[in-house]
Amino acid sequence: MNSHKCFCALTVSMMVGASCCVPTYAQHRMSLQSLFDLADQQNQRIKVSEATLKAAEEGVASAKSAMLPSVEFSLQGSYTGNAFLMSRGFSTSGTTEYIVPGLGPQQVQNGKQPTPHWGNSFTARASQVIYAGGAIRSGIEMARLGRRLAELDVEKNRQEVRFLLTGFYLDLCKLRNQLQVIEKNMELTEKVIEQMKARREQGTVLKNDITRYELQLQSLLLTKTQIDGAQKIVRHQISTTIHLPEGEDFDVDVQSLEEEGVALKALTSEALWQQTAAENSIDIRQASLATEVSEQKVRNTRAALRPSVAVVAENNLYGPYTSDLIPKNANVNVWFVGIGVKYNLSSLWKNKHDIRKARHENSQARERVQLVREGIENGVQANYTNLLTSSVEVRTQEKQVELADQNYMVVKNRYDNDLALLTDMLDASNLKLSADMALVNARINMLYNYFKLKYITNTL
Repeated sequence: MNSHKCFCALTVSMMVGASCCVPTYAQHRMSLQSLFDLADQQNQRIKVSEATLKAAEEGVASAKSAMLPSVEFSLQGSYTGNAFLMSRGFSTSGTTEYIVPGLGPQQVQNGKQPTPHWGNSFTARASQVIYAGGAIRSGIEMARLGRRLAELDVEKNRQEVRFLLTGFYLDLCKLRNQLQVIEKNMELTEKVIEQMKARREQGTVLKNDITRYELQLQSLLLTKTQIDGAQKIVRHQISTTIHLPEGEDFDVDVQSLEEEGVALKALTSEALWQQTAAENSIDIRQASLATEVSEQKVRNTRAALRPSVAVVAENNLYGPYTSDLIPKNANVNVWFVGIGVKYNLSSLWKNKHDIRKARHENSQARERVQLVREGIENGVQANYTNLLTSSVEVRTQEKQVELADQNYMVVKNRYDNDLALLTDMLDASNLKLSADMALVNARINMLYNYFKLKYITNTL
């Protein structure tokens, strides 16, 4: 059978499987898309990644601010103690010769000197980097790449949460189907027990025969209780994932899965899935961005080998003037404008290993992109194959259910006519139950493989 026929059969099987998933009671139904929308708004994991994205956006703004001028202000008040004049021998007696411009040498008595005590200082400094070897632009680009990685992380978390919800959703649908199968078999078992009781009154059936079927009925009741418990667990997991308000209940809207059958019919070849994965895979995009980040790290490391140049302007207003031998009780204002050049000469022999390391990391990142592509390609091929296999399994199980039903009816008629043993009847009943449960599991497994293929291609 070619792939087109396989998918046509798969689509039909999905339609039949979905119709079997219809709930037995009316509730507020939610489709998978409704769960996805609620998760996008309320899931805690997605909220954490969105908060990380906001921080990354601020990181871009912070990196851009490095291109703005730097302005500093400093205001200071102080108390200056008395100045003491001492000889070279640290003696406070005698005099010291002091040259006064325009008057020549003057003698100043050593010891305590008249000193203005209250001082003030105001400094304003502005600088603008005009060249940093590319470090600033490289830092801005790395911040932008970090923001894009954060965006992809949000998208990836959404896909993972959606796939998690899909698994819960399909589990719940499978449990509902299994419950219907169990209830149907319980009805058949109860009817057989009633018929046996009537025949026992006629003396054609032993009490032991009825007991064996009653044991089977109890086993079915236990299975029903286990399924009910499993449904509660899955419902709670879904409610926790999408943060439903306490007390609010929902039911699966499995009819919406029929739309997936229509979408599936349009994708009939592995090549289309591979192309979709190559275009949409978040892992590939993240690996590619990691390569760009490593390239910026190489540029940033090289920038340390280049000088930085900045325009600097500064104004100082301070008093008293204490830089002379005898302090002056006056304010002094000094300003300057210039160009500053800074170069770390030791980077010539210290940074070479950092540059080599950055280059090796860049090469590693490039190889990782290819590795991720190979992993995605293998994942798509494997799950596409599983999808085709599961479609064949569904058709096989449908045939087995048909045969098991026929076998059950034949054995039952023979048993009613005393032409078969009770063990034959029990075997036929168990075979029918096993075939019905296998068909339920096969249909859900087929849907799971389909959604997993969408998850791998990041198109959930």
